[in-house]
Amino acid sequence: MATRPSKWWRDKSVLAVWTGLALSSLFCAQGCGHTRDHRTNLIVWGVTLGPNDKGQADVFREFERQNPDIHVQTLMMGSGGMNPQKLMTAIVGKVPPDVVYQDRFTLADWAARGAFEPLDPLIARDQGRDPRTPTADQYYPETWDEASYKGKVYGIPWMADDRIFVWNRALFREKARALRSAGLDPDRAPRTWSELLAYSRVLTEKNPDGTLKRAGFIPNFGNAWFAMYATLNDARLLSPDGKACTLDSSAAREALEFMKKCYDVLGGAENADRYQSTFRGEGNDAFFTGQVAMKIDGDWALGGIARYAPRLDFGSGPPPVPDDRFHRRGRFQDVASVWTSWTGGYAYCIPHGARHQEAAWKFIKWVTSYEARMLEGRQQDALNRTRGQMTFPRLTAQVRATDQSLKDFMPKNPALAEAVKWHFRLLPVSKVRPVSFAGKVLWDEENTAADRALHGKATVDAALATASQNVQRILDEVNDEDRYPVANLAPATATGLLGVVLGGVLLIARKHSGGLGKLGRKEALWGYLFVAPWVVGFLVLTAGPMVVSMVLAFTQSNVLEPSRWVGWKNFNEVAVQDRAVLIQSFTNAFYIAGIGVPLGLVTGLSVALLLNAVRRGAALFRTLYYLPAVVPGIATVVLWMWILSPDPRMGLANAAWNVTVGPWFDIPSPGWLSSEAWAKPALILMGLWGAGSGFIVWLAGLKGVPNELYEAAQIDGARPAQQFWSVTLPQLSPLVFFNAATGFIGAIQIFDPVYVAANVPGTVASDRLTVPVYQLFTNAFGYFRMGYASALAWIIFLVILAVTGVQFLLARRFVHYEVDS
Repeated sequence: MATRPSKWWRDKSVLAVWTGLALSSLFCAQGCGHTRDHRTNLIVWGVTLGPNDKGQADVFREFERQNPDIHVQTLMMGSGGMNPQKLMTAIVGKVPPDVVYQDRFTLADWAARGAFEPLDPLIARDQGRDPRTPTADQYYPETWDEASYKGKVYGIPWMADDRIFVWNRALFREKARALRSAGLDPDRAPRTWSELLAYSRVLTEKNPDGTLKRAGFIPNFGNAWFAMYATLNDARLLSPDGKACTLDSSAAREALEFMKKCYDVLGGAENADRYQSTFRGEGNDAFFTGQVAMKIDGDWALGGIARYAPRLDFGSGPPPVPDDRFHRRGRFQDVASVWTSWTGGYAYCIPHGARHQEAAWKFIKWVTSYEARMLEGRQQDALNRTRGQMTFPRLTAQVRATDQSLKDFMPKNPALAEAVKWHFRLLPVSKVRPVSFAGKVLWDEENTAADRALHGKATVDAALATASQNVQRILDEVNDEDRYPVANLAPATATGLLGVVLGGVLLIARKHSGGLGKLGRKEALWGYLFVAPWVVGFLVLTAGPMVVSMVLAFTQSNVLEPSRWVGWKNFNEVAVQDRAVLIQSFTNAFYIAGIGVPLGLVTGLSVALLLNAVRRGAALFRTLYYLPAVVPGIATVVLWMWILSPDPRMGLANAAWNVTVGPWFDIPSPGWLSSEAWAKPALILMGLWGAGSGFIVWLAGLKGVPNELYEAAQIDGARPAQQFWSVTLPQLSPLVFFNAATGFIGAIQIFDPVYVAANVPGTVASDRLTVPVYQLFTNAFGYFRMGYASALAWIIFLVILAVTGVQFLLARRFVHYEVDS
């Protein structure tokens, strides 16, 4: 008698494996709070320790030596680099790291939402007991204030930075006669804005076609941004109480108008962008090679000079200031210091819900202490000496450590030493960006306004006014949130899910309203059992989030705090107040869809026709054409950004253009993603690369066309082209409709290439390349405006539904199925 096979779930070995996997998952889900040797595992986000970070690595290892019960684990995670999705998810999921190395200007945004723990109680407890306890008097006031919000300290400042002005002395000597003819001194740097413009006019050189051969000064080359010029002009972007945005003040307008004048000298911002897109980094930096004569940059740039251009003859000094400030006239007559700069940096923070707060606080006290900073400098200097490299005294937020670094690590190169001294001189008089929960929005809006004004998309006044209104809306949204009632989302969400389930049940009941026999009921039961996994997945992963987003669309929600009912406010903002942005984003999406989808259909069908005619090597060609479909989307975008680089020395497309189309028709090579006119065509071209992979569907359709139809057409005397239009295409009309509908849906939801391109320097500004889903992502995960993003998501859904509905209506005219009623 044959033995009855045992059930797999009764097998003890299988059970043991599953039990082990479950326990392992449980321990991993708990975050592995303790290492195998029972030490506390302290998780630090925002820090990476590479082969060049020996100083910082030794600081961390010394902490472990002094605290043998603690192990430090560092993860980059993008938290400090203004990529907040991971940190927000970790805090909401109650599995945050223990320490976060965070950009200081975003601290207020997080602190306002209760994401970081205030450190005042810990400071008060340890002050006088532990000499490593950080206090405000140890730090530069601006850096300490930037890490505080509403009188509470949420982070301990670590590094600091500021910006100075550097210029190429060799280029100044080369243009000495022209500079003297213009009344300028070739042996010193410009000190005022008017002098900077005058020097730039002389030093800038252009080719016969108007393109730049050399730029005297590019306002946004280096590290300046609009924030730098606003700081130099003493422009206050927020009111003292932080409740009003003053981005459209006269001082801010003057700063932006100065930037525009600088670009006018270069032939406009578009001309400068095209020139700047050819720049290369490291040893081929544009300042090293003489492509740019003057720039404003941070102290980190000195390391590049020492490593790649140690013999560069350059000078340094404070950034040129407005003329009235230099001469202490008008509103600057009582200014404390003529020279100033913009400073920023990072801080160590403890996120809300951190499991090992005491260990985290002990770590922060050590790593921000004077001893740790000096240890880092000594160890990094030792590494650099073995490599034959210089050590630079980097700026820190702590006064004592900064002063000692200046004494211990001053470079012997006179030009570099002078630059270091200017960085240290300017740090005490440098200013930070406004400390506000709307700091990230303010930063984005001020740079968007500058970009629009500099590229002629709006006047200076209009651009700043629009940006100010957008920031003010966020300020009012948070400051006035108490007038909206707190929302209990559970009942509304449960009601929505129940409605979805009941709707499905009623639909099934209606389908079987005629009654089923015993066999029919049995088959139906098994059918529903087989689709049950999909149904559960749909309810949990699709219908559930859709219902939640519908509920959130009527709330003001940032995920980290209780939501509040606001009614139709979010829809009003999206469709009315932000109508211009909404229209632009959908215009961009429809442009890409309207051109890209038809080209994609033609490409896929052409490849299928080609492969349908191939007899030898068909399998090889099919594999090659399908390869783009298996390449990750982000990798595809990065690859094409390299191919479409405007610099013909790097970009294959422009290299080919310059030896074919360019000389044949005297047409300059495209700027691609660095040019507004070519950015969307570049995205379409990226999409076409993968369009050929759709040949599988087309090829299956071609194989299904009856040969009898072709034979009949041949008998009637139809040529191959006529056979295609009269036989092949009508038979493929269902596939044309399917690919067109899905193509339009995908194109309207395009995101990956726009997201990557918007975050790469040298590409066209994100606000001019924006698409609906990118706007959704930015508001949801950049500004934490989940209610606004949910409303936008439903508007996108309705637009896609309308477009698809129109396609279904048009399909009745040209789609022919094998069996038509």
